[in-house]
Amino acid sequence: MKILVTGGAGFLGQQLTRALLDRGSLRLAAGDAKIDRIVCFDQTAGALQDPRVEYVTGDIADPATVRRLVDADTAVVVHLAAVVSGGAEADFDLGMRVNLDGTRLLLETCRAVGHQPRVLFASSIAVFGGDLPPVVTDATTPTPQGSYGIQKLIGELLVQDFSRKGYVDGRSVRVPTVVVRPGRPNAAASGFASGIIREPLSGVEAILPVEPSTKMWVASPRAVVKMFLHALELTPQDWGWNRSLNLPGLVVSMEEELAALREAAGEQAVALVRHQPDEAVLKLVRTWAATFDTSRALAMGFRADADFAAIVRAYIEDNPDAIRLPGVRR
Repeated sequence: MKILVTGGAGFLGQQLTRALLDRGSLRLAAGDAKIDRIVCFDQTAGALQDPRVEYVTGDIADPATVRRLVDADTAVVVHLAAVVSGGAEADFDLGMRVNLDGTRLLLETCRAVGHQPRVLFASSIAVFGGDLPPVVTDATTPTPQGSYGIQKLIGELLVQDFSRKGYVDGRSVRVPTVVVRPGRPNAAASGFASGIIREPLSGVEAILPVEPSTKMWVASPRAVVKMFLHALELTPQDWGWNRSLNLPGLVVSMEEELAALREAAGEQAVALVRHQPDEAVLKLVRTWAATFDTSRALAMGFRADADFAAIVRAYIEDNPDAIRLPGVRR
């Protein structure tokens, strides 16, 4: 079986690829299918090396490129490639080209191969915004307030319709803010939620651009990868007619994040976080939902992290070379 992972050189793409390689198979309609090949598509190649992994670089919105990615052997497609929230807001044309045109092109190419590949689309809780109820459920009408959220919502609707027509076996998962992201900061408006943990642990100052009381819906990379795998192995009957799902997460305030940082690395780490309001970030973040009822996802077997302190511990365990602050509890 061949699996295509778009955005496969990104940190989630690499972690998912490693998890797939470790498992060696996926449970599909006909039982466990051996993973013979994983094609990681991105703008650059990733660091993970394995005989079963092939890196292909290019443009997700280029028809000739995408036609080469999806063929008769492609049983599973995981679509992670995207221009993130801040980037899509800053460059409208780029966001539309990658997040909307690229997603439709990928689905059209899956349709053309004719064997209904299983497609997992990484959507976002950014599809919710504006005037929302205190608790968001799967039945809450999405009202995105940014270009990224709008593009992700259109992608969900395309996955829904292509699945309804029998062109793909699609499923869209609305991913919480992923914390703690390793590596360099990206253009995501939510990046500060990782930065106020990641940078102090490496001995570098971090900026908190929102009020410390600001709450967010978050999940660790470990939990998200596990939920991706679970989403892939559920049957079409498990999903039913509604192919979009809010993934479980944790409600955490930035104050609570800093408390977990203090527990792991002491006051020296918290002292490296400087509060500096950023109106552009605040404008987006204030429209986001922070509390979700994910009872449907929990009933389907998805699971969230235990608590935020566990998320910080997992980051320290998974990224020992990035921890440079003395006295960090390992």
